[in-house]
Amino acid sequence: MSAREKIHMTRITYREAIREALREALANDPDVFLVGEDVGKYGGCYAVSMGLLEEFGEDRVRDAPLSEAGFTGAGIGAAMGGLRPIVEIMTVNFSLLALDQIMNNAATIRHMSGGQFNIPLVIRMATGAGKQLAAQHSHSLEGWYAHIPGLKVLTPATVEDARGMLSSALADPDPVLIFENATLYNMEGWLATDAGQVDIERAKVYREGKDISILSYGASFWKSLDAATKLAEQGIDAEVIDLRTLRPLDNETIFSSVRKTHRAVIVDEGWRSGSLSAEIMARLMEFCFYDLDAPVARVCSEEVPIPYPKHLENAAIPQPEKIIAAVHEVLGHD
Repeated sequence: MSAREKIHMTRITYREAIREALREALANDPDVFLVGEDVGKYGGCYAVSMGLLEEFGEDRVRDAPLSEAGFTGAGIGAAMGGLRPIVEIMTVNFSLLALDQIMNNAATIRHMSGGQFNIPLVIRMATGAGKQLAAQHSHSLEGWYAHIPGLKVLTPATVEDARGMLSSALADPDPVLIFENATLYNMEGWLATDAGQVDIERAKVYREGKDISILSYGASFWKSLDAATKLAEQGIDAEVIDLRTLRPLDNETIFSSVRKTHRAVIVDEGWRSGSLSAEIMARLMEFCFYDLDAPVARVCSEEVPIPYPKHLENAAIPQPEKIIAAVHEVLGHD
């Protein structure tokens, strides 16, 4: 990035980018409020909402009891009543306690009411492994939610998306789930000073390439970029795509890339069985079969509860070395 470009940019962490998005939303719309466990006095379990209680007060930043079903249901009711709630669930594992509210209410009320009620609700939660938080706090279940009609499922990997996806989600008339990989909160990046909404229905090609397409999202997107850099040193030109939105999947960008490179590796931190990667592979078989020069490969988490020991946790989830090995396999290298 040139010095001229940096004049209009600021260096910011992923955590700070989300906080700025929350602050802007609360300041610009009196119908927006934040609710969840420890979002107020504690400043959020990942310090995302630090300082917002003091700035906006308890009516707008609400600490909730340890009842995911209760405060998620309250958010759905508030949305039906015309407010714009942002519900924060501590971790995706705990969101299962609110699954009935999310799937049977938030995702279905518009359909079941014949379009009489929209649910303009945003639910944020941490996802993914890499912080040694053990099996009850470290799984990647966003692929499960991408199975449910009536929801949008977002996975910001960059500070730009961390900042802009919340604003775009709040403008959506229907429920949007945002999955924030916990390993990204401390990550720094450059953000335009006038950054605003982003397109939440399109994937993004971050690295052009001609030999193979690597499709990923969240923390695995950065591992894919790392793998692509190392592959380039070996003479392999990999295209890297950040899926960004898991529902709806951006078929156009995915198919266009694979039709160009004729090979693909999908990197998904979910488990292999019944995974998001399996859905993408199926779509490639349906629509790009005759464009492929080799079977599609995928790199997923091992089929075990995420371990606590660091060396086992690292071994259980996708890493650049596994991605590189998968690329070589698809390319037919020994």
